[in-house]
Amino acid sequence: MHSKRENPALPPPVRLAEYRPPEYLIDTLDLKIDLAQEGAIVTATLTGRRNPDNKGEAGTLYLDGQDQELISLILDGRVLEPDDYILGSESLALPEVAERFELIVVSRNKPFENTALEGLYLSNGMYCTQCEAEGFRRITYFPDRPDVMSVYTTMIIAEKACYPNLLSNGNLIEAGDLEDGRHFARWYDPFPKPSYLFAMVAGDLACIEDYFTTMSGREIKLQIFVEHGDEALCDHAMGSLKRSMAWDEERFGLEYDLDLFMIVAVGHFNMGAMENKGINIFNSRYVLADQETATDGDFQRIESIVAHEYFHNWTGNRVTCRDWFQLALKEGLTVFRDQEFTADVNLRDVKRVADARVVRSAQFAEDAGPFSHPVRPEEYFEINNFYTVTVYEKGAEVVRLIHRWIGDAAFRRGIDLYFERHDGEAVTCEDFVAAMQDSSGVDLSDMSLWYSQAGTPELTVSIEHDQHSRRATLTVEQTLAATPGQPVKKPMPVPFGIGLLDRDGRELPLLLSGEKVNKAPTSRVLMLHGAKERFVFENIETFPIPSLLRDFTAPVKIKADLTREDLALLMAHDTDAYSRWDAGQCYATEVLLDLVSARASGRPLTVAPAFIDAVRTMLIDEGQAHAFRAELLSLPSEADIAEAMETADPVGIHVARAFMLSEMGRKLHDCFLHVYLTASDAQTVTDLSTGAMGSRALANVALVFLVASGSKQAFNLAQAQVDERQSMTRVMGGLAALNDIECPERTAALAAFHDRWCDRPMELDKWFALKALSALPNTLDEVRRLLDHPGFDLCNPNRVRALIGSFCNSNLVNFHADDGSGYVFLTDRVLQLDPVNSQVAARLVQPLNRWQRFDEARQILMTEQLRRVVRTPGLSKDVFEIASKGLA
Repeated sequence: MHSKRENPALPPPVRLAEYRPPEYLIDTLDLKIDLAQEGAIVTATLTGRRNPDNKGEAGTLYLDGQDQELISLILDGRVLEPDDYILGSESLALPEVAERFELIVVSRNKPFENTALEGLYLSNGMYCTQCEAEGFRRITYFPDRPDVMSVYTTMIIAEKACYPNLLSNGNLIEAGDLEDGRHFARWYDPFPKPSYLFAMVAGDLACIEDYFTTMSGREIKLQIFVEHGDEALCDHAMGSLKRSMAWDEERFGLEYDLDLFMIVAVGHFNMGAMENKGINIFNSRYVLADQETATDGDFQRIESIVAHEYFHNWTGNRVTCRDWFQLALKEGLTVFRDQEFTADVNLRDVKRVADARVVRSAQFAEDAGPFSHPVRPEEYFEINNFYTVTVYEKGAEVVRLIHRWIGDAAFRRGIDLYFERHDGEAVTCEDFVAAMQDSSGVDLSDMSLWYSQAGTPELTVSIEHDQHSRRATLTVEQTLAATPGQPVKKPMPVPFGIGLLDRDGRELPLLLSGEKVNKAPTSRVLMLHGAKERFVFENIETFPIPSLLRDFTAPVKIKADLTREDLALLMAHDTDAYSRWDAGQCYATEVLLDLVSARASGRPLTVAPAFIDAVRTMLIDEGQAHAFRAELLSLPSEADIAEAMETADPVGIHVARAFMLSEMGRKLHDCFLHVYLTASDAQTVTDLSTGAMGSRALANVALVFLVASGSKQAFNLAQAQVDERQSMTRVMGGLAALNDIECPERTAALAAFHDRWCDRPMELDKWFALKALSALPNTLDEVRRLLDHPGFDLCNPNRVRALIGSFCNSNLVNFHADDGSGYVFLTDRVLQLDPVNSQVAARLVQPLNRWQRFDEARQILMTEQLRRVVRTPGLSKDVFEIASKGLA
């Protein structure tokens, strides 16, 4: 059940400019899904009418459908013959349909053959669905587009002994037994929804229940369905759901609307989770957790993803996208909301740094590559390829720009107005911006540039000081490089956070020239609108040090002439968390680039004493939360260093970073040991508070430096953490510290971890990832051997991501081996996986598309493999689009 094309060539793209409203609307859809051994028999009764926006007496009704057998069609009581309709491989057309009609479609599909994990499929013996973006057409024939919103009634029939749980959207209105040991359940969802939000599950599952009382006093039943034996691992997900519901009421006044909210954990899932109305289907790894099996990072991701999918109930479900070009309308807004939730219930400064890190590393890299696209693309070939960090994370930053521009109160009024105008509708990004503009009175017309222009704006910042007039002049120039299809860009509106420090690290008042205020602030947000802007600050006695882009006020790059002494001062004294972290990252990156250059030229490697002193200052500063100190002390990743180079040197980068870890570990050994012991004493293994998680994070960061120093004491500490067992965070921290070092402790620790968890899929994924991430020289051979491991399953996206994805995306030094063996390995896996699951295969291709970042020899090897991909007969559209754009 996988769509193929014999001759790889992209069809004409779908273009935003060519959008046309649907000719017919479907008011109600009555589904009967009969699950039998020979396949699922689906009877769909569509009650529809001609779209009043379209004129004329009769037209053609177009339905999408693929990978199913059409059994019969009955239109307005008349059985249709083959001559009455046009059936294609992915469509069904019925000419001359009346203004109002009833159509009954009976079809059969085979979920047990569906390895693409789209539509209706089986996971560990459980029937489940995934319909976003275009999976519903694999279940029945229907206008599978988000601007066709219908009221659904769903009846599921199955063998009761095998599938006692029959679940779907909305509220359960009827259930009962049938003959021959079968039973049924009928569900009704009163809220119109597009087909991508349909869901059903049939299986034998355990159920955990709780209740939530809404702000209006309604009691909502909450249910989480998991495989038997996993019930004890659901407490955190349930608590996260209840916290999300309470937060959404308090922050945005949004109350849940059905009587029941369900989460179902699925082992085989292409995504993280799916917000289907009333029944969220989750990848199991984002539901199941306890301290022994999950890291603190796992707990935090579960909380964030549970919140994200719940928040979609309003921002995505009650108001949805008109078309898939508007994907950021629901995803960007909902990511912003889940970021704000996490910031409110944890540490806002740490969350802001974490979100900025994702944008700076992953999204900026996407902007700089061949797949660069706007937050709202102008065209696409395969919509599944546009579930990207640009749409999600940059989309959230665009919403944050609006929030920052108009203020919290006006933003809340805008949210209220947005739902007042559009509840139950499929709308566009312009509709959202219009609600924000009308609620605030602020002209937001320029915001369209953030949705329509691709690429990352770069701000070049300079500062001048006139001692006589006591004025400091800040000049900001904006450039936006050409991207595919967009050679010329307009300047973006940019909120620009700024502070000024004197040479003693004191914050200076920021009084703009001509401004009359009683007390000037020490931090403010300037609005940049043109290609070049100048801001003059009064009463500045000495040449100041600028603290730039405070709170990461916009997804832009900064070029500024800051000395290393300036960066060290900002590392020590900046009061803005993001800017302080950024100063440390910039300083560390400069030192690492020096080391890469020294190695390339054959010079001895040395870490500048001034940088060591700057880090020592941070180590002894105990006034910061442990979680933030962990961020401050973490070195830039190898991928981050590569992005800072004109031509990336994977081996040089790895050698430089490993040397810096070792040197800092040796020269600051006692400081790191004190931090480690203090952070370790401050925690209790079972404590999931923000403070305890921060302490564990800080201890694990310190342990990396200590182990890199070669200290026998450090190896013993790492081994002790692995042996603790009660805390997966501590265990993984010890394993990660040892993972790049060939030593008996690593070998024993990994073997013990495997033996303990080899029968547990999510924990085994951690072991596969550790093996794939090791910088040791034999790692690719080890990864190849693990393809034959009894626990490896090419049909399980989590396992593929853990082993193959970890190696190809994150193991820079081994994936980019001089002989190109990593590239060949990746291509072999992509071509092996494509017939099984083209969505996952398409995501695997992407490391090859960064070939322009490397030396000529690697460019040749990488593009050779891309050409091998695109020349493969029968390649999926998903993979072909990604690979061919890499060669464009």
